[in-house]
Amino acid sequence: MTALPRLRRFLAEHAPPTPCLVLDLDTVADRAGELAREFPGARLCYAVKANPEPAVVARLVVAGMSFDVASTGEVDLCRSLGAPASGLSYGNTIKKPSDIAYAFGLGVREFVTDAEGDLRAIAEHAPGSAVTVRLLVDGPASATPFGRKFGCSPTIAADLLVLAAELGLDPAGVGFHPGSQQLDPGAWEPGIAAAAKVFADAAARGVRARRLNLGGGMAVGYRGTAPSIAAYATAIRGALTSHFPGATPELVLEPGRVLVAEAGLIRTEVVLVRDDEQRWVFLDIGRYNGLAETENEAIAYRVEPVTARDGADTGVVLAGPTCDGDDVLYLRTPYRLPASLRAGDLLDILDAGAYTASYSSVSFNGIPPLRTYCIEGTDEG
Repeated sequence: MTALPRLRRFLAEHAPPTPCLVLDLDTVADRAGELAREFPGARLCYAVKANPEPAVVARLVVAGMSFDVASTGEVDLCRSLGAPASGLSYGNTIKKPSDIAYAFGLGVREFVTDAEGDLRAIAEHAPGSAVTVRLLVDGPASATPFGRKFGCSPTIAADLLVLAAELGLDPAGVGFHPGSQQLDPGAWEPGIAAAAKVFADAAARGVRARRLNLGGGMAVGYRGTAPSIAAYATAIRGALTSHFPGATPELVLEPGRVLVAEAGLIRTEVVLVRDDEQRWVFLDIGRYNGLAETENEAIAYRVEPVTARDGADTGVVLAGPTCDGDDVLYLRTPYRLPASLRAGDLLDILDAGAYTASYSSVSFNGIPPLRTYCIEGTDEG
């Protein structure tokens, strides 16, 4: 049975209070297996920030996956669920020295950096660790690009690799991220080209990097279509052959969205329908309790009615329940729902397993974090 019928069967049988997120762990495992087949020999590090649900992490530990962690809290989560310290990569370039020391004390030996100050802190508090230098790259086809917050120029990257060696660290390699929900398989090529130049520059100065971190970014379809994992793999292999014609470096990928998005469904209740110049449909979930990626309408989820209603559909504006004026999900993106829709009706938000529960606020307006339920195999309780 595919994920959607299984998720809806759970909701029909258990009727949990809304809003809630239900995750199919078998789908997560299937996506992990597909990535492993398409990128044989690559190290796959799940980006925990995409969905830190313990059951998801535990399932991926069993699958033998490594983890991209961004905080000491994520380090603790992964270690508590059986992930070996050798399987953790501290991928956040912005971290306190105390965070570095804490992770190092728990056995973490891999860190990502993009600044001399951070690199020196790693050398002091995590001596001998492996470091990957993150490059700044553009991701024009990305739905949620990173801007200029992370990464450095190729010249600085080579300097940092040389400095890492001088500081007694392991200058393992170079990494980049093409932007989240990246719909262009060719978007990895500029980063790979820049990384090859950094490898060559560092090698000319006596430092030989060996590892290339390709980041995450593989997209899912939502209301449109997205390339297959195989299509991304084909494009990436072509770029690697072009820019690393000798030996391909060790590859690392940090999948997040592509592993968990399609595994999840959010069920929400209509709180109010208001007709004015436009028809507004207010839900019991909004930007602050799970749908943060609707900011700027970047991610357009599929929304389907659960409660049967007769009659034609009509255009609607979808909004959340809070007293914040910015808690509007879709004002410009066209959505249509039954004209007979009314308060108390249920809607399903599909492919909602990524960046929903993890973005949910603790208690804005007193609303609790998004409840999460997990199903797998024959256990759907």
